[in-house]
Amino acid sequence: MQDHPNILFIKWKSMGDVVFTLPAIHQVRQNFPSARITYMTSAENHCIAAGFTEIDEVVAVDRRVFKQRKPASVGAVLRLLRQLRRGRYSLVIDLQCYAETAAMACLTHARDRWGFQIGRRLRRLAYTKSQPRNDNSHPVDANLQLLAHCGLRPAEISLQGGFRLPETGRAEARDFLARNNIDDAAPALFIQPFTSSPHKNWPLDHQLQVASHWRSQGVRVIFGGGPREREALQPVVAAGFPVCAGMPLSAVAWVVQRSHAILGGDTGLLHLANALGKRVVAVMATWGPGSCIPYRHPEWVISPTPGQPLATIGPEKINEALSPVLKKSEEVCAAR
Repeated sequence: MQDHPNILFIKWKSMGDVVFTLPAIHQVRQNFPSARITYMTSAENHCIAAGFTEIDEVVAVDRRVFKQRKPASVGAVLRLLRQLRRGRYSLVIDLQCYAETAAMACLTHARDRWGFQIGRRLRRLAYTKSQPRNDNSHPVDANLQLLAHCGLRPAEISLQGGFRLPETGRAEARDFLARNNIDDAAPALFIQPFTSSPHKNWPLDHQLQVASHWRSQGVRVIFGGGPREREALQPVVAAGFPVCAGMPLSAVAWVVQRSHAILGGDTGLLHLANALGKRVVAVMATWGPGSCIPYRHPEWVISPTPGQPLATIGPEKINEALSPVLKKSEEVCAAR
């Protein structure tokens, strides 16, 4: 394996998939300890990539510029391409493998370009080494399989480690917690109620039953969500639970860091919580080995009977899963 002083790593989206690249970043760093590693991602995931301790630089891309036919957008694309050329990369690892990222890999003129064989054959020609993505493997393992195919030595695999929350957002999270009287005196449960697809959402009324149960036990319960979900979260607000919907991801991540357990569906925030070393309870349907479950923690997943909707999972089953975690957290809080 030739030495590579400058390496470009590409993964644009989504949040969970960016988190899933952590072990691959570690493997690249172990193989090239003195390399300068640049990570290119979409702007909304910048704060996640900025927490990867084994990379040197983050390049954030506003993907909207590729969809707009305006002079300003053309200028932004040209500036990005010039920035990539200045990087003088000898190795590009493209785990996104869009047409745009494949083109960027080529335009860096890197002598080695690795990626998955996805889409049309012309796109695959952008890479000097490639293989089909194994959709029967967890995305973390599929990334590592590509690196092994390209000749990298294996490294210790873990989703925890190699990640540290950047300071951005910490003050805003602290203010949110203070306004809602959430401190170290009691355990906290963070609930991420919605996913990217409605059919993957566990019913909100079930989640409110879980939240009410644990609030009655002295647990602080926080609900997350995006800006567009504020209206859907009105029943949560009406029930008196604090909601951090619409806060920047960097601040929400610090709120998750303060929490002792995280409940949600198939969503990137749960994978970020796993990388932070948090105990996760994931309510989701799985379809086999390639399912995006919390990495190496199938026991954290609660699934319905095959063929049945998520709504058939009752709140009592979730409370049972949360009980040992929150009871232990209560003991830790009381001992402080």
